[in-house]
Amino acid sequence: MNPIFKRAAAAVAVAATLVLAGCTSWFGPPPVHTSSPTDESVSAELEPFYTQVLEWEPCGDGFGCTTAIAPLDWDDPAAGETELALVRHVATGDRIGSLLVNPGGPGGSGYDFVLDTLDYAVGERLQQRFDVVGFDPRGVGRSAGVTCYDAEGMDEFLYGIPEGERNSDEWFDDMAARQTAFGDACEQGTGALLAQVDTVSAARDLDLLRAVLGDEQLHYLGYSYGTFLGATYADLYPEKVGRLVLDGALDPEADYTEVSAAQYAGFEQSLRAYLENCLTGSECPFTGSVDAAMGEIGDLLASVDASPLRGTDGRFVGAGTLITAIIYPLYSPDAWGYLDDLFTSVQFGDADFALTLADAYNGRNADGTYADNSSEAFYAVNCLDYLPLDTLEAIHASADEIIAAAPIIGPYTVGPACAGWPVASEAVREPLHAEGADPILVVGTTGDPATPYQWAVNLSEQLDSGVLVTYDGEGHTAYNKSNRCVADAVENYLIDGVVPSADPKC
Repeated sequence: MNPIFKRAAAAVAVAATLVLAGCTSWFGPPPVHTSSPTDESVSAELEPFYTQVLEWEPCGDGFGCTTAIAPLDWDDPAAGETELALVRHVATGDRIGSLLVNPGGPGGSGYDFVLDTLDYAVGERLQQRFDVVGFDPRGVGRSAGVTCYDAEGMDEFLYGIPEGERNSDEWFDDMAARQTAFGDACEQGTGALLAQVDTVSAARDLDLLRAVLGDEQLHYLGYSYGTFLGATYADLYPEKVGRLVLDGALDPEADYTEVSAAQYAGFEQSLRAYLENCLTGSECPFTGSVDAAMGEIGDLLASVDASPLRGTDGRFVGAGTLITAIIYPLYSPDAWGYLDDLFTSVQFGDADFALTLADAYNGRNADGTYADNSSEAFYAVNCLDYLPLDTLEAIHASADEIIAAAPIIGPYTVGPACAGWPVASEAVREPLHAEGADPILVVGTTGDPATPYQWAVNLSEQLDSGVLVTYDGEGHTAYNKSNRCVADAVENYLIDGVVPSADPKC
């Protein structure tokens, strides 16, 4: 499995796994109503995009859906167009404006997030005051999407066992070859869009959506990767920042190795928290101390790495797939019980439950198809947002840093990143300041395994107007997860524009 930090992509907890349902028929019933774009001062090339009128069609129960058109290449708006899919739940009370929501990824569908789990995406108070708008960023889901492999190819890419001894030059070469072939398939299947799915382009799309939805400023709730998208928007358009909440922050300054090392260290911290809880019960698959149990997990990973387990469908569980299965329930303490079943089954040589968890994480259906293109979009966006790790010297140096930070998980997560990707990255990892923007709320969870708390601290300090809200707890992201302190801080800010005078330390 490619090690690039895919396992931190999920923005929602396992307990709220999305049901990916279809919604839209663009033809048929009369429009729900149109959206009147704002009167924007933009270049002549951009004017047709900023003045377009959205026609909303009914979809789902109480939702409207539409498609917006954006420039394919924001630096050359005349070069072509791309489509952006949106879904909207209209405010039930005194309307403030639109609230755009992004669940993370990159590759997560904001469309499905809002349509299928509205109450999880935003609380009732926000539903009353805002039109809640989910959107699929460029390259994702129902928007014009990244396309790479068929289902069989994705199985081999995500679950296949590379040749050679793990972390040897031969192994790294095979991993790089697999990534190069994947990138070539993405280029063939996606075309010119593949070069335009970077986060800066998606942030420019956000400004377009703000305008065509009729809002003078952007109100936005971004989870996980969605915090990077929101911070990028704020840095590009500080004068257009309305009320932005960034929950489960990424550090814009961190490079690939720094991100990976911090995330895998975070997952090990959460794995230890799971074990501390597990060892107090009578059905825990481990006994003794947390350190001893961590050692047993390390031995289990080494065992399946040397001799992968075969599932009833013929696929294998090697160490990479087992890491995915372990990490998925760590996103939420409510899902830790799945780890009991996982470790017990693998200890008895059963691969099927590990495959079930890994499939849930990767969006693979029981019939072998994939629910969406989230994995493909994830790689495509990250391979533009981060510089590649594609020489043996750089790979080994990165591996040493990651393994030092996460000695149990780390050895099974390292390798080349974006090797042979067909579109060269020009990314620069640097702080984002958004000078002149109104206050921006940054929410961080002390026990977040996927986006470590320090990143929220870092982002709140980088942003000139950043305001930190700390949640002392476990799990990925904090808003709308039954903590009234966090909910009040977020909702009072979004509704009334009031930021805490000091970190409430919820």
